[in-house]
Amino acid sequence: MVADLLSGFVAETWVQELDFTTLEKQSGSYVSDDLRPRADDVVWRVRWRNRWLYVYLLLEFQSDVDPFMAVRLLVYVGLLYQDLIRAEQLTAEGLLPPVLPLVLYNGRPRWTAKTEMADLITPPPAGLERYQPRLPYLLLEENRFNEAELAPLKNLAAALFRLENSRGPEDLQRVVEQLVEWLQAPEQASLRRAFAMWLRDVLLPARVPGVRIEAVQELSEVRNMLAERVLEWTEQWKQQGLEQGRQEGRQEGRQEGRQEGRQEGRQEGRQEGRQEGRQEGLCSERQLLVRLARKRFGATVTGPSQALLERIVELAVLEELGEALLDCADGEAWLALLARRVG
Repeated sequence: MVADLLSGFVAETWVQELDFTTLEKQSGSYVSDDLRPRADDVVWRVRWRNRWLYVYLLLEFQSDVDPFMAVRLLVYVGLLYQDLIRAEQLTAEGLLPPVLPLVLYNGRPRWTAKTEMADLITPPPAGLERYQPRLPYLLLEENRFNEAELAPLKNLAAALFRLENSRGPEDLQRVVEQLVEWLQAPEQASLRRAFAMWLRDVLLPARVPGVRIEAVQELSEVRNMLAERVLEWTEQWKQQGLEQGRQEGRQEGRQEGRQEGRQEGRQEGRQEGRQEGRQEGLCSERQLLVRLARKRFGATVTGPSQALLERIVELAVLEELGEALLDCADGEAWLALLARRVG
């Protein structure tokens, strides 16, 4: 996973010279400012040419962006160097090894924090700037990569990003199918189980809350479970997305109203928020129906289905069509049903 992360997403020429057969995880005693070890920090080392290079990998899964992330990494890298000095893990010349500070972020809000320590310091007097710490860090935002970029990559880190960015069970199913194909070797058994347990215990419960997830242990079992329950979970996933869209729309409307400071502004904001939520619900419902129709009847119905569904502007009608889709014998019957509802 770490090798794929570096080779696939760190666009530097020196990465091509890394010997990934030497990649190994380091155990360290790196602590945060409240003196508690950080379980989501991982340090790796790998041979670059004839010497070691360290990667300080920080997994940032919080919902709020930390504006002073560069300060934290300055401290963590300093602690790492102190640990290497104590352990006498220096170069042959008695120097410290290079370190890549890397932040992997999977939150929904866009990352807005500065990615270099120097940008957090007020401009100093002339001549003092050379004494200020710089320390840039590499930021990888999972939600900045789209499906078109990630899908062609046979890369485990890309597969993880696709799973976390997935918009429905069908998206999950496609990635899991690929992982089952890629991870067939006996020595990859623990990685298969790790993906399976993460899907079972973390991702799926978050996407379909309240639904009992079978006690699967293997990726192939996850694949079979998704195949059996894709229609059921798609509906629940869709409803969760619609409700979230409505809540976000209302929140945006209320915020606009507060900024206006007038009752008229608040009312207009709420109305716009409700309208945005409704439009998002219609769009999600249409997209869902097109995907399900394509899955049942083939790609030939995709274009005609999309064109007819765009003319339906009532959410209740779209939901009724979702139930009726299961009763259609073939694509012609489905398109005829759409034509009747549009007419």
